Amino acid sequence: MTVMNNSKNFLLAEVLNNTSNGNYSKQIDTELSVLRNENISKPIIFVGAGTCGLGAGADKTLAAIKEYVETNRIDVDIIETGCIGLCSSEPLMDIQIPGRNRVSFEKVTADQVIPILSTVLWHTIIPLKKVLGQFASDQNRAWDGVNFIHEHPFFKPQNRIVLQNCGIRNPISIEEYIAAGGYQNYLKTLRNYSPFDICDKIEQSGLRGRGGGGFPAGRKWKFAAQEQSDQKYLICNADEGDPGAFMDRAVIEGDPHRLIEGMAIAAYGIGATKAYVYIRAEYPLALKRLNIALDQARDYGLLGKNIFDSGVDFEIKIKMGAGAFVCGEETALIHSIEGKRGMPRPRPPFPAKEGLFGKPTIINNVETLANLPTIIEKGEEWFASIGTKKSKGTKVFALSGKVALTGLVEIPMGTTVRQVIFDIAGGIKAGKKFKAVQIGGPSGGCITEQNLDIPIDYDSLLEVGAMMGSGGLVVMDEDTCMVDVAKFFMDFIQRESCGKCIPCREGTRRMLEILEDITHKPNNGSSHHALRRFKGITQIEKLAKVIKETSLCGLGQTAPNPVLSTLKWFRHEYEEHIFERICRAGACTDLRTFTIDVDKCVGCMLCVKKCPTSAIIGAKKTPHFIVQDKCISCGSCEQVCKFDAIVIN
Repeated sequence: MTVMNNSKNFLLAEVLNNTSNGNYSKQIDTELSVLRNENISKPIIFVGAGTCGLGAGADKTLAAIKEYVETNRIDVDIIETGCIGLCSSEPLMDIQIPGRNRVSFEKVTADQVIPILSTVLWHTIIPLKKVLGQFASDQNRAWDGVNFIHEHPFFKPQNRIVLQNCGIRNPISIEEYIAAGGYQNYLKTLRNYSPFDICDKIEQSGLRGRGGGGFPAGRKWKFAAQEQSDQKYLICNADEGDPGAFMDRAVIEGDPHRLIEGMAIAAYGIGATKAYVYIRAEYPLALKRLNIALDQARDYGLLGKNIFDSGVDFEIKIKMGAGAFVCGEETALIHSIEGKRGMPRPRPPFPAKEGLFGKPTIINNVETLANLPTIIEKGEEWFASIGTKKSKGTKVFALSGKVALTGLVEIPMGTTVRQVIFDIAGGIKAGKKFKAVQIGGPSGGCITEQNLDIPIDYDSLLEVGAMMGSGGLVVMDEDTCMVDVAKFFMDFIQRESCGKCIPCREGTRRMLEILEDITHKPNNGSSHHALRRFKGITQIEKLAKVIKETSLCGLGQTAPNPVLSTLKWFRHEYEEHIFERICRAGACTDLRTFTIDVDKCVGCMLCVKKCPTSAIIGAKKTPHFIVQDKCISCGSCEQVCKFDAIVIN
């Protein structure tokens, strides 16, 4: 048996050293089921304490649970998990009592903790009002009248590979992870396969990089594996900067050991002995749990020198980024790790040949690496059987915007956009009409109603002017202004440009100026303003083409996509902004026109006092009027009017 560094858990040592493919004695199986929280002797209370849960008030719920347990001297375990994916139902609290299935309760605020816990723990009754569902189990008895959580419309269409442990298992318990089969696929890799075998298996699986471009992972690894070097590096890119994207954060918060195991498998395949996780400092909880998991892996001898007598060395370090979007580009990321300014460089040479510190380097994102343990466990043919002809496996998406259910979903490639929005996410909020979904973040594009039935895969999305990106899905309804959406993303891209190349630095600035011109009220003091507006919109497509063709890195090359995509599908909205100077959605506040209904106005003077430009005139107790040339459309008058006399056009 391999001696594990500082490890006191001989049961798990035996499991990790086992070479009989999981065929343990009945006694060991029983003990492992205890570690997996399947065969428990006292109640367990689980709280979804990921960043989304904490933002919804899970910290207050957790405090109320601890106070109740302490006051009533109840012997229970309290476990903080990551996010299960259904963020709109946070805070989530699960209860499991001996012999019975675990039950999840949604939107449990601090004041609801006592009624729920009292009913379940003292009366063994499930209050159905807040129930999300019960988890199926072969070892425990099901609750009558309680739906199973895997049958919930949000979860039923999903195929959870990367997210299979998130929100369910304790993210900072390596014992629970190992008891559930964790790290055994890494040790299987070391014992049974050569590095080339691993690269070949991943290539045969069809796994493509989940960070944006979708390059085949196995083929990419082979480039680095074939290089002769005294040192090779693996980098995990956890610097997700797209607005509306939070997949990497959730995986690290909810299942950090899966990422570590995936990185170890990838590093073995390319011959790397050192790795970095490049993660933004704005993810404090993910950083905390990842550091704990790394320490645990070292204690169990899964990181370090001569791992389980295999002759393989491997170590992981964390590099915190400062939140620059451009550092998501691999050469800029490499410069940042090296201590330089995060700016891209021309390629070739590609990082697989000359990367970090001039050595062969492979960069994959969190989701790509988190797929690896399951591919090794179930085989490349199994993974390749999921998805479409050219896009295999599943994809994790962050659902946000105007949908009923927001959160993380993991779907098989080939699932349609309509299924995601209307089946999984429950459709558009408040019965509003669907307008578009922005996919791929600032570098992506819009999918409209006429393309709702398009399958989600790398090639199909490109055909309609969108791209997979890292996996953000921002859903918009009829009240969304698409010109304003394009302006938002262009403002983001312009601020995040590193400034190294002129097309991106100056081109995006000019595109933003054009969008600002057409979404702001015309400047009557300038005789050239109207001409500049018309000229700008005629130039914007030509300018976008130049930026795409001449920018240095992927950020600049995809920067015009939000504008081009909205122009393609919503040109009429641009024309309304330019020619009619109106925004139908009312999102471009500077284009709103405010008037006063004289039949409703009582002359109370509240609007006169609130107006910052003195644009409202009128005597006390007589109807007022708005001087349009002075009005800046701030809406202050409408906010203070108690008689609904302000009319917005």
